[in-house]
Amino acid sequence: MTTLPSPGDSRPASPRTERQRERRRRILDAATRLASAGGFEAVQMREVAEASDVALGTLYRYFPSKIHLLLGVLLDQLELLRETLRDRPLTEADPAERLLRTLRRAFRAQERDPLLAEAMMRALVFADRSAQAEVRAVSELTTDILVDAAGLPADPGPDRRSAMRVIQLTWHSTLMHWLSGHTTAAEADRDLSTACRLVAGGTGG
Repeated sequence: MTTLPSPGDSRPASPRTERQRERRRRILDAATRLASAGGFEAVQMREVAEASDVALGTLYRYFPSKIHLLLGVLLDQLELLRETLRDRPLTEADPAERLLRTLRRAFRAQERDPLLAEAMMRALVFADRSAQAEVRAVSELTTDILVDAAGLPADPGPDRRSAMRVIQLTWHSTLMHWLSGHTTAAEADRDLSTACRLVAGGTGG
């Protein structure tokens, strides 16, 4: 049975030492493995604690709930995507094409690991006010990735940043429809291509 976070839950602890960062890394890796193997339901806090060799109380200090934990995994995956894009910069001249290529890279990763993708997206959907900071972090990081992909300045202004958020919301919705079997991969790709052309067309270079 899944226990969702409540508004009264304490804020997650932030690792300050190298040992704490390594411990948090083990937790995220364990949660990722469990989600990849069995999806959302397979990620149980006690099993994550055992797999990462940390006390259950320590796990809850870093991640007050399963939702917080899976949002942490999502943030971790987004950081990996950003690193990949920086290691292999996009070369397309058209911002819409760069955005679409970025989303296609992300989509291929979801196709390779659909159970992990489903677990992360369910956490994003189920998150309540107690996970506001984590949801906001996911939104901001995703928008930052899209801003970079479009070749926009780091501070692109509210209108351009809003355009990237529109593409982000389209991406999340399209991914959820694909994961639930309501749309095909080809349809998802077409929808994302349309969104990138329509929204990015007015952002400039």
